[in-house]
Amino acid sequence: MTSRPSILFGVLSALIAALGAACDGGGADSRSTSVSAERAASVGLQPVVSGLVFPLDFAGPQGDPSRQFIAEKGGAIRVVRDGVLIDRPFLDLSGAVSGGSEQGLLGIAFHPGYPSDPRFFVNYTDRAGDTHVASFRVSANPDVASPGGADVLLVHQPFPNHNGGGLAFGPDGFLYIGLGDGGSEGDPLGNGQSLSTPLGKILRIDVDAASPYAVPAGNPFLGTAGARGEIWSYGLRNPFRFSFDRGTGDLYVGDVGQGAREEIDFAPRGSSGQNYGWNRTEGTLCLGASSCDRNGITFPIAEYGHDAGCAVTGGYVYRGAAIPGLQGEYFFGDFCSGFVRSLHVAGGSASGQRDWPQLAPGDSITSFGQDAAGELYIVTAGGTVFRIAPAA
Repeated sequence: MTSRPSILFGVLSALIAALGAACDGGGADSRSTSVSAERAASVGLQPVVSGLVFPLDFAGPQGDPSRQFIAEKGGAIRVVRDGVLIDRPFLDLSGAVSGGSEQGLLGIAFHPGYPSDPRFFVNYTDRAGDTHVASFRVSANPDVASPGGADVLLVHQPFPNHNGGGLAFGPDGFLYIGLGDGGSEGDPLGNGQSLSTPLGKILRIDVDAASPYAVPAGNPFLGTAGARGEIWSYGLRNPFRFSFDRGTGDLYVGDVGQGAREEIDFAPRGSSGQNYGWNRTEGTLCLGASSCDRNGITFPIAEYGHDAGCAVTGGYVYRGAAIPGLQGEYFFGDFCSGFVRSLHVAGGSASGQRDWPQLAPGDSITSFGQDAAGELYIVTAGGTVFRIAPAA
């Protein structure tokens, strides 16, 4: 099997040096074409802030149009207020998080009732490498969080990689959590296809009905013998970034592949129980075999091979007002090659996949972001955040 770098958070120089080897195999038709010259000329990248230390996630609460919050791998959350990076961290968890290549402070999401409900949630790996989803509160100063938090969910991680990390509130008001398969290579513990573990899943929990949470009545495996009731969908390898379309409520998942395929998975609003295939399949390919059991698998709406990149970074559907021609386009990228692409979904199928070379930041893409107005951002490992903006 083709070797690949320690995806997502290895030392950047080593990662770039190893990239050629990572992109040797598993070529796939990405069905991607360049945008027209007219469309390309209409948009560009606008630097917003720089000087961040390995930023990994971006939160733009819909109730706060003036602030965005950036999670750094080392444990700090930084505030961008009216386009200016505040010196004092909003929250500093550096003493609690682990620093392995795919570990750290991985995700942040604000309660949909913010600022009336001052809670926000973080996903991080602790010093032992285990995953915590924890709740914190904003203090009386909106640029500073109260230091005391409370665990909502604790998940043991058998290996240091494939921790997932994404957090998002859905249109139903429930908190969704992305967890990888537990790591190593090839999912040796079979977590992706097992309903008895939260690993390799998207979970859905209710953080309002009980403390620390309740399992919503509509979860697909609630009441199934031996299954974790929190599971919303399964068969995922490393769903590092996922999001909901603010216009439709549909779910998009960027699932990082192993040696051959990177994939974008999809679920229409309200649909649940999808099996995305891992570790029976990687994208549309059978994993390590010429044939496999493909029954019951929901295959990706888009995929690409390691001739184009080696670690997908899921993004967002554009719902802003600044660039009307982008309405409904889902943007995503690749951590290793740094490309930015978009596609459009109608009736559950993707079409019109396009490359946007003028949006490639020239650095590893760790995340996309969405602010209160629906405008989109690109976050890079080197510490700069860009806004996708009308061309100057």
